[in-house]
Amino acid sequence: MPRKNIEIRFHGRGGQGIVTASALLSEAFFKEGKYPQSVPLYGPQRRGAPVTAFLRVGEERVRERFWIQSPHYVVVLDDSLAKIANVEEGLHEGAMLLFNTALTDKERLQLNGTYKVAGVDADAIAVRFKLGDFPYPRINTLMLAAFAKTTGLVTLESLISAAKERFPPKDDRMEMGMRQAYEKAALL
Repeated sequence: MPRKNIEIRFHGRGGQGIVTASALLSEAFFKEGKYPQSVPLYGPQRRGAPVTAFLRVGEERVRERFWIQSPHYVVVLDDSLAKIANVEEGLHEGAMLLFNTALTDKERLQLNGTYKVAGVDADAIAVRFKLGDFPYPRINTLMLAAFAKTTGLVTLESLISAAKERFPPKDDRMEMGMRQAYEKAALL
């Protein structure tokens, strides 16, 4: 029996905003009439330490309350985590990993599975649009835009709306960055 909920796991480093990314994606799904459940995994996090968050979304109310063991999608905000955080754990054929990476092929990421791999250089886009406090660019919204492009599960417009509600913009740099991340995201 196929699972009716979509399961997404986020990997990042403390300070990159993966808990916020999970919440924003949850809000965008809700805007589109879906039923999301966002769950952060807290521990003794500190800036730069690996952090994980989970999101389930369904056509009906999500009732599961356990950690996601076999995600359909994994979003990785720092490609160096591929070697230290076991981002491939639980992935099966047909699943997809989305990386913030400047690399252009999945072999260079040294991945082993038969799942799809996509990427976008969110760091470069954040620098271009001056998003965040450097040396920590704000890439979480950019990665969500790339998620929308590579999965087709949520619209870019719903994500931009959720991001603007959470971070009322002083200008249009965040939206322009999200639109560029959407355009540049691609399968590797």
